[in-house]
Amino acid sequence: MAARRKKKRKIFSPIYLTLVLIILYLPILMVVIYSFNSGRTIGVWQGFTTGWYTRLFSNALMADALKNSLILAALSSVLSGIIGTLGAIGLARGHLRGAGAIESLATLPMMIPELVLGMAYLAVFTALGVKLGMGALVLTHTTFCVPYVFINVKSRLIGMDPAIEEAARDLGASLMRILRDITLPLIMPAVISGMMLAAAMSLDDVVISFFVTSAETTTLPLKVYTGLRSGGTPEINALSTLMLGAIFLFVGLSQLIRAVNDKRMDSSR
Repeated sequence: MAARRKKKRKIFSPIYLTLVLIILYLPILMVVIYSFNSGRTIGVWQGFTTGWYTRLFSNALMADALKNSLILAALSSVLSGIIGTLGAIGLARGHLRGAGAIESLATLPMMIPELVLGMAYLAVFTALGVKLGMGALVLTHTTFCVPYVFINVKSRLIGMDPAIEEAARDLGASLMRILRDITLPLIMPAVISGMMLAAAMSLDDVVISFFVTSAETTTLPLKVYTGLRSGGTPEINALSTLMLGAIFLFVGLSQLIRAVNDKRMDSSR
């Protein structure tokens, strides 16, 4: 009886996993496929072409939106990398009272709905008289990207052997010397991994950006959203495919760096 149940489980598990993967990735695959459709109608295949990518790269408005998104992703990932890293180090090494509550507050933006965050940022910027646009976008994206860096670096710090820093302290190294020569080099893969995830989240954001952007500053996701609302063409599919590729690249590199770092840690123990 147990053998029969085990056999059924072996048959059911691959089928269930295949169905889940199809449900998750079939819509994405359809977007990629129809970006090469020669017809303008989405859902009706009329032949293969790369013309939509040619039109996309020659579109000045799309190029401007891409430039804004890349600048925004770069600035927000760097700023969130600095803030998240310093916060994780301070919380892990500072032995602060109420560290658990502080950590929960640091990761809270990941759990708050984007609609609520967008409205909250808009209300704050309006009350303070902050002009909406690239500056407001950088501030908001940095805020919700910090937790991704913070969590990565915090987990790396927890996995570090504290004896390394203690030995350096016993040898007379100052706290700044330990931070510069020991802590930062050891956690740098986690910092880079977190920054890549932050860049991917920034490139993907629509809801929060919608509330704090201006007419002069349009990001690529907002351009895709407005294009789809006006009916959509395979040019939008081509743009979505490129965005998917960029996000998969950032996430893949992040996971690769993290896996190499974990393997190096395991081998050094």
